[in-house]
Amino acid sequence: MKKYLSMILALCMVFALAACGGGSQPAAPATPAAPEQSGTPAAPATPAAPAENQPAAVQPDLSYTIRIYSNSNSTERTTWLINEAKAAGFNISIDDNSVISGDTAAVQAANENKDGDLIFGLNETRWGQIIDGQYENLKLVNWTPTWAGDVGDFKYDGQAYGIVIQNVLMLYRNDALGTNGQELHFDHWADIVNSGYKWYRQNKVGGTTNMNINSAMLYAFTDPASPAGGISVDGWKTLWKFCAEGVSGGDDYKYGFDPLNKGDVAISEFYSSALYGKIDAAADSSSNPLKGTFQPENWGLVDIKDGTYYIAEYIGILDKAGRSEAQTAAVEAFAEWFGSAEVQAAWGEEFDSFPCNAEAADALYPDGVPAIYQLKNFALNNVPGTSMTYAAYVAQHNPEWTNIMTNLGFYWADNNAPAEPDWDNLDWSTLTQKQG
Repeated sequence: MKKYLSMILALCMVFALAACGGGSQPAAPATPAAPEQSGTPAAPATPAAPAENQPAAVQPDLSYTIRIYSNSNSTERTTWLINEAKAAGFNISIDDNSVISGDTAAVQAANENKDGDLIFGLNETRWGQIIDGQYENLKLVNWTPTWAGDVGDFKYDGQAYGIVIQNVLMLYRNDALGTNGQELHFDHWADIVNSGYKWYRQNKVGGTTNMNINSAMLYAFTDPASPAGGISVDGWKTLWKFCAEGVSGGDDYKYGFDPLNKGDVAISEFYSSALYGKIDAAADSSSNPLKGTFQPENWGLVDIKDGTYYIAEYIGILDKAGRSEAQTAAVEAFAEWFGSAEVQAAWGEEFDSFPCNAEAADALYPDGVPAIYQLKNFALNNVPGTSMTYAAYVAQHNPEWTNIMTNLGFYWADNNAPAEPDWDNLDWSTLTQKQG
């Protein structure tokens, strides 16, 4: 696939330009010319003359530099995207994670700088905040790509559309360094604290993956009437036990793959998009590595009745002051190109991620969806006593949860647990507020 990547991505631009040229209603894609044998990108299609009484298509200004904000911005990702966009005829500007790191930093920088054309990445929590107007300088263009129907429920109609599906996983070793062949079955994520095995826990409150693990742990304890951020006190007690009795590797373990791969723990948590690549290279960093990428040999997924917490990364076009119609058309063309099945399949192959676009997923995994993406998704389940999905509930309460964990001192950096809070005498109205 990579052998023909530049040719395929350039052809995607033809479709993108044709789709965005007609304004809010996408035009039918032009039929691309056959590429030269050398693989040179095909020239952009010339839009057909408008029908009688129809407005002329706006020609995208491809000299315009499209300013992008994202938290999906490792050096490898930004370099790849800049190069492939350039080959397809787009000029883009995007900071890697040495400049902007994490979803909070990305969305705050976009809000403060007011120079962004497009945002991609983040998750439902941040996108919900953008769409609800919590960031005064971030408004979205009304936009519907041609591939909108291919991303299932992962969309905010007319505003933002899913590109990458991400979930958190609970993994375990089933060899002599783990369960010795015993299968693990839990009802809830929180059942890990009574498993009898050694588990890994992260060492800080912040970070997208850490937040998603916490969201999975707290799922079984939602209580809309609770003053403790909509979570029962038993939920916070359980999360404290998860921290107090779990193994933290300090700065040696940024995420949970390494301690499991080295055999330091029997159970761990990790995010889906990097798992298979990590297992492919597992022997490089361990004398007792995990084996079997798509066919596990000495590891498995904990069978959790609830399922797991999925998020999706989305793409949306910002309503930037002073941008011309031709420049906006260029931004729309880029978004159309980037979210297309061909480009998302290439992005997924390059960076071991799973696309929201069903056509891209089929191209990437012709033999079927991997097991890690077949788990039940409780993020979209309704929370009893509310009209919200759990993802929306997380978005509503996440600031309170962060404040509670920060104020009570969850996630200390080493394995020396502090004194447990006096749960019966806590002032939750204060603990849910930000320090200072």
